[in-house]
Amino acid sequence: MKLGVIAIARPTFDVPFAQATANAAWETLSGSSHEIVGSPEVAMTIDQVADRRDQIHGVDAVVILQASFADSSLVVHATDVDLPIALWAFPEDRTGGRLRLNSFCGINLAGYTLTNLGRQYSWVYTQADDATVPSRIASHLADPPMSDGSVFGSSPIDKAAGVAANGVVERLRATTIGRVGERPDGFEPCGYEADALFAMFGVTVDEVPLPELFGRADEAGETDVAEIRGIAQDVLSGIDDVDQVALDKSLRLNVGLRSLISERGWAGVATRCWPETFTEFGGAACAPMALLNIDGTPGVCEADVYGNITALILQWLGDAEPFVADLVHLDHDSNTGVLWHCGLAPFTMADPDAVARATIHSNRSKPLLSEFPLKPGRVSIARLSTSKGQHRLVVGGGEMVKAPLAFSGTAGVVRFDRSVTDVLDTVLGEGLEHHFGIVYGDVRDELRAFADIVDIAVVEL
Repeated sequence: MKLGVIAIARPTFDVPFAQATANAAWETLSGSSHEIVGSPEVAMTIDQVADRRDQIHGVDAVVILQASFADSSLVVHATDVDLPIALWAFPEDRTGGRLRLNSFCGINLAGYTLTNLGRQYSWVYTQADDATVPSRIASHLADPPMSDGSVFGSSPIDKAAGVAANGVVERLRATTIGRVGERPDGFEPCGYEADALFAMFGVTVDEVPLPELFGRADEAGETDVAEIRGIAQDVLSGIDDVDQVALDKSLRLNVGLRSLISERGWAGVATRCWPETFTEFGGAACAPMALLNIDGTPGVCEADVYGNITALILQWLGDAEPFVADLVHLDHDSNTGVLWHCGLAPFTMADPDAVARATIHSNRSKPLLSEFPLKPGRVSIARLSTSKGQHRLVVGGGEMVKAPLAFSGTAGVVRFDRSVTDVLDTVLGEGLEHHFGIVYGDVRDELRAFADIVDIAVVEL
């Protein structure tokens, strides 16, 4: 078999590590019986990807080496050929430090986009020196893997669960959420169609441009900023140790968001958090959105509208603060995964035995972010999904286990109710979104009842 190989990465991640990973994967493929063409040199722009794609001719398939996270635009351009596609993502050690590659989240995002484009693909998630990969890729390309997750339209409804779910359905129909800024390019799961959303759930999305938030943040009164600083100091250590100019900018974003929420009657908010909050305004939006949870208003990153609605559903069913996170790591040996985001988790989710501290964004180097491991306990996992071009509800559960912080920011180690292999194959086989909502407690029956009432299928994670 002749394989065309394209390695992709983004400059905001650990590029030397990404390049070394791509080199090792190239060597693994080159040592097989397959003929390998292309280059292990990572492409980080659409033009570079187009050049790599033009270099591969007469191949039987295209293999994408997801050397680091990248938005889906690079994969879409790399696979703009009528050929089978294989995605290869690479685990990295849970060091407690920076998430250097975030490779799995990259193929998760790519998988959603390719699925919604009607493109079939296969995948491997393993180390770059895994000698079984060439044969696995060949096998998968010949017989693409299918999700083994249970997908069904209805289930028996417990009466109490039905009552709770019906309350959420009714509550959504009177709900307005805010979207601040456009979704980032290449983040298709964060998009939405207003008419379809309103017709299905009755939710209204009130759109505000990002400069509106920045203007309100700049105009924030010193008393309001000092109040938010005091709240942050109550829950995070080390506030005085971060860049104070950038910290002031970050806190002002919270004041600006609270102003919009109060004035426009938002139940939740989805904010375009990067790059502009860092590059144009000068502070992180992560902890400012986490602080909104104190007032019962969930905030999510990347202008993810459906992620914000998922958060509201979980909050209302679980009567607890939700967290919308990336699935960034899966470990077969311990049968656990890591749910992570830069520093967005509600403070009530912090492990009480750990010190929650103020930190900076791992890729953008500005405050204010939270850093702590999530507390142990039962969790429910959900995503109101538009994968495969239809509304569905992803429902899962697991046990958040007591563990050291896996990666810098806010992260929890979860032992899913299903095996890691099943979770992996469901996420990629169903082309699910890269954001999953979690809440402490078991509300899976209520989630399934919700899906039944609004007549959408359930994907069991």
